[in-house]
Amino acid sequence: MKNIRNFCIIAHIDHGKSTLADRLLERTHTLTGKELQNQVLDSMDLEREKGITIKSHAIQMEYPFEGQNYILNLIDTPGHVDFSYEVSRAIAACEGALLIVDATQGIQAQTISNLYLALNHDLEIIPVVNKIDMDAAMVEDVMDQIVDLLGCKRDEIIPASGKTGEGIDEILKAIINRVPAPKGDPDAPLQALIFDSVFNSFRGIIAYFRVTNGTIRKGDKVKFINTGKQYEADEVGILRLKLQPKDFLAAGDVGYIISGIKESTDVKVGDTITHVNRPTTEAIPGFSDVKPMVFAGVYPVEADEYEDLRASLDKLKLNDASLSFEPESSLALGFGFRCGFLGLLHMEIIQERLYREFDMDVITTVPNVSYNVYTTKGDLIEIHNPSGLPAPTLIDHIEEPTIHAQVITNSDSLGVVMRLCIDKRGTLKNQVFLTSNRIELTFKMPLSEIVFDFYDKLKSVSRGYASFDYHLDGFQEATLARLDILLNGEMVDALSALIHRDHAYNFGRKICEKLKELIPRQQFDIAIQAAIGTKVIARETVKALRKDVTAKCYGGDISRKRKLLEKQKKGKKRMRQVGNVEVPQSAFLAVLRMD
Repeated sequence: MKNIRNFCIIAHIDHGKSTLADRLLERTHTLTGKELQNQVLDSMDLEREKGITIKSHAIQMEYPFEGQNYILNLIDTPGHVDFSYEVSRAIAACEGALLIVDATQGIQAQTISNLYLALNHDLEIIPVVNKIDMDAAMVEDVMDQIVDLLGCKRDEIIPASGKTGEGIDEILKAIINRVPAPKGDPDAPLQALIFDSVFNSFRGIIAYFRVTNGTIRKGDKVKFINTGKQYEADEVGILRLKLQPKDFLAAGDVGYIISGIKESTDVKVGDTITHVNRPTTEAIPGFSDVKPMVFAGVYPVEADEYEDLRASLDKLKLNDASLSFEPESSLALGFGFRCGFLGLLHMEIIQERLYREFDMDVITTVPNVSYNVYTTKGDLIEIHNPSGLPAPTLIDHIEEPTIHAQVITNSDSLGVVMRLCIDKRGTLKNQVFLTSNRIELTFKMPLSEIVFDFYDKLKSVSRGYASFDYHLDGFQEATLARLDILLNGEMVDALSALIHRDHAYNFGRKICEKLKELIPRQQFDIAIQAAIGTKVIARETVKALRKDVTAKCYGGDISRKRKLLEKQKKGKKRMRQVGNVEVPQSAFLAVLRMD
């Protein structure tokens, strides 16, 4: 056990974690030349296309140092705020963390947020300044920022480059010398923490775990404490690029277990594995249940694919424990699921993965957050969907969730960033100069204001410099109204939104204009209206396709033309009563991208 080191790599998005992991794998000869490719741990097509890490990836390396062979278990984590739950799970399985800071960009919001996660778990932090080979690198300035943030000595910071491989030996040396070996008793009752799981269509569910105490052998009878399910360990082993079977894993090891589990509900990330014959008395405190920030309805395009969608979401949840869903139905879209996501990028990735991995075409409704509604009788109702809102006469007041937001920006874009936050109903709480050119702003803002396009706008107004991180900060009373969209007087519940009264008129007008462009013309006029309660606040009309019925009447009495036009008018009126308007998928998506 004294030769095992478990560590993860944490950083802000795009600071070079996966590239640095490549160099570590290369230096420890974990992969052959044929297996090496850029960002080798990013195994998903989506990760490669977007150039981001979506899932944490665990791999074991061996490294000889001072005459001894060391086993290094590395977990490469995502950097985007939407995937911070992946980071918290990786941190729970480690004793140390490499904190990577980009020498060209310095410390950013997610760097700080991931650092606090690691410090809360008492991890040993090894600071690394990456990309020192770049022309724009400000190595000395960034080292000053790290010293200010961590309070460490300057010579503890390792300058490195994931591209050229400079500093990799120093990093490996620091991991062995500074990260503590795992504590634990191989002879105690078995305690192993599940930190991830994947679905394999041939072998069932594969759970990844970290052994805290005890030893697990192939063929042991094990049980999962939270779910109470019992299984036989058909295969245990370690995580290389491919799974590598072993006879046993002891305290401190990180590995996988295959036991023919078919039901996704039997494996909970954060659960503890123990032996059936000699169980442990207590479960390992895992990590808190994830709290979804954004809710949206996900519906199959074909109504009879509902069960397939349920199975696909179940399998996806194994791979992404931060996804939550429950069944719901809509008048416009039929049966589907109300899904909870950690953010808009997370929602986009899930939609894309459903299409690629399970061939599921889905319609996503307008995303919204959950609200607390207090009725006149004094009851509290939690609303995830605007259509579930009680009648206005029964509502006493509505509370919306607020966030504590940290924005780090350079002094050039301070004014535009503050204006953007204040426009989004934010109140400035604090302003701190981290260095002469970098400012940390703290705002209190409603969560619903950042759901749509806040992050994209922040990046564009600050020319990509500003970084953003947030956590929930309770609820506050708000004057909200339910905005309904009506097509020919029929409400389309999938387009309803709960919105602040001050913004309702602009938002309603924009949606009506957008729908007018997207809804195809019919044989009759289509009225598109935005309404709050019974009051219509905006209207657009999609004009009918008309046949020129008077074309054959040239000359003659006007009454002949009038008769033909009246006949057409009656036909259009009848058609309008029986006609129904299909809202295309592009209209639902366009509402998400209003600007």
